[in-house]
Amino acid sequence: MNVLVTGANGFVGCHLVQALVERGHRVIAAVRRDDVALPAGIAGVRTIGDIGPATDWTGMVEGIDAVVHLAARVHVMRETDPDPSSRFRQVNVLGTACLARAAAQAGVRHLVYLSSVKVHGETSPEGLPFTEAMTPAPEDTYGWSKWEAEQALAGIASETGLGLTVFRPPLVYGPGVRANFGRLVEMVRRGIPLPFGAVRNRRSLVYVGNLTDAIASSLLSTEAIGQTFLISDGAPLSTAELIRSIARAMHRKPRLLAIPPALLRLAGIVTGKRAETSRLLGDLAVDDSRLRSRLGWQPPYDLEEGLAATVPATHRRSRRMHRI
Repeated sequence: MNVLVTGANGFVGCHLVQALVERGHRVIAAVRRDDVALPAGIAGVRTIGDIGPATDWTGMVEGIDAVVHLAARVHVMRETDPDPSSRFRQVNVLGTACLARAAAQAGVRHLVYLSSVKVHGETSPEGLPFTEAMTPAPEDTYGWSKWEAEQALAGIASETGLGLTVFRPPLVYGPGVRANFGRLVEMVRRGIPLPFGAVRNRRSLVYVGNLTDAIASSLLSTEAIGQTFLISDGAPLSTAELIRSIARAMHRKPRLLAIPPALLRLAGIVTGKRAETSRLLGDLAVDDSRLRSRLGWQPPYDLEEGLAATVPATHRRSRRMHRI
């Protein structure tokens, strides 16, 4: 297939492009800037600049069979934009709708959209994982922009006949991961005592190799058309279990302190880090049985394999940064 991948130089994008090339697809990479490194084997690179309602996609979608739309304004921990809600909407909602309309007009058959579990909210009900049938309840501007984009895409698909598949991943990890997961790996590597030994929450993760495999599988399946899928590696695990698994991948002993979660929540409030603390202590589990049953999909990598690939790569990058 001729596949256009937006955000092709991002964390997920680089892994997806490589996976698609290995499967024999002809991949066109759409990137924001022309000074980025991309995996070998791609058929072409298109520079799109900033994404918004006026982006001209015409020349990029001609002759394309499928589009995988990964490019987005992502969740920002330290927001500096004076009007973040408007900025999220310009890129994630109006920019996505602009691409979908151009794709439909050019005869593209299938658009795969990478949304987020944040469409459902920040915390799953206790003992009850999120399912696709649950009413969306985003809690921040990023989550709302993803949900509005999904609704805009559904409307365009209904009007034009464009095939649409939506993925809502939880935290994605893998070689090159940064943000909170990368910081957690670094703290375990440095042997910093972590106060999560008494935490018994349930959180789902997905290895980037599993996510890209599912996206690639959906491109070849008519069963994926018109569907929204949650995805994960499998059974959720607690923050303490995750730390132990990361330590095993490093052949280290985890340094976990059994501090009561109530005290950790209080500390989060006092230090102004309530949101970060809630993510480490709360549940965010997903049920991905729809994806597995409808597409017959099984994750090709388990948690241990995913962490084994992630931790050495993250460790090497961390050491380079320290040398610099």
